[in-house]
Amino acid sequence: MAYDGKKVLVVDDSSVMRQIIKKNLKELGFADISDAEDGAAGLKKLGEGSFDLVVSDWNMPKMTGIEFLKAVRADAGMKGTNFIMVTSEADKAKIVEAVEAGVSQYIVKPFNANQLEEKIKAIFK
Repeated sequence: MAYDGKKVLVVDDSSVMRQIIKKNLKELGFADISDAEDGAAGLKKLGEGSFDLVVSDWNMPKMTGIEFLKAVRADAGMKGTNFIMVTSEADKAKIVEAVEAGVSQYIVKPFNANQLEEKIKAIFK
């Protein structure tokens, strides 16, 4: 599956995690990848241009991933953006909270490129 022309925003407070996710996305064929260090910065970038996919961490300072997701879903211009939540939280209540907030897909860390690809394929099928 080709992802040419699809814009992705990777949001994580860990620069190492951002690099890993961006590397995985490039291997899957994405070329247009931006990143942000927290939900507040991510929201600002989303407001400046349209993205086809957001891959966001849950646990971040300033604005958490769930707060970021809720802000995206509450904005008429952004609410349709595909959103993958990446987290170390495998807690059922957290997953339910993310689903209720409108998350597109959910990945629990640690994950590999194949798992990320499966979630992305499910979104863009």
